[in-house]
Amino acid sequence: MNNDLLFDFTVDKAAQKVFITREFDAGLDLVWDAFTKQEILDQWAAPAPMRSKTKYMNFEVGGRRFYAMISPDGQERWLLQKYTSITPKTNFKLYNSFADKDETPELPGSEWDYNFGEQDGITTVNISIYNESLERMERLTDGFTKGMMLMLKNLDDLFATLSQKP
Repeated sequence: MNNDLLFDFTVDKAAQKVFITREFDAGLDLVWDAFTKQEILDQWAAPAPMRSKTKYMNFEVGGRRFYAMISPDGQERWLLQKYTSITPKTNFKLYNSFADKDETPELPGSEWDYNFGEQDGITTVNISIYNESLERMERLTDGFTKGMMLMLKNLDDLFATLSQKP
């Protein structure tokens, strides 16, 4: 496993954006699947000790993922994502908002733009997140940063496990 992988996390308050660049020691097909398939997302897309549980996911333009991050004591924090653009294996975009258990979004939300590229077996994912509200972004940034770092560590561990399978 390569331990010299790039991880950059930048907050631009003036633009109300967060930029994340992360390299993975895995091929593009596997990394793309990890970000776009429910069964893989639920294995890494929550910061431990929380877990992710997708109620439904329809990965197509106009489709949605409705899922919860569940704490060890069973508390659920629901999120609703609507896919706005998909270019297979290179880019997808979504609109993200917190929601209640009945899928009622808590606005404002954020626009996520994912870009994927591979070179020499290392896949780079660039994520740009535009927050509709500076107040929302400032309120979430500290916890979001820690949570995102933990989730991406989960993904590294998952890739290491998957690469050991025959």
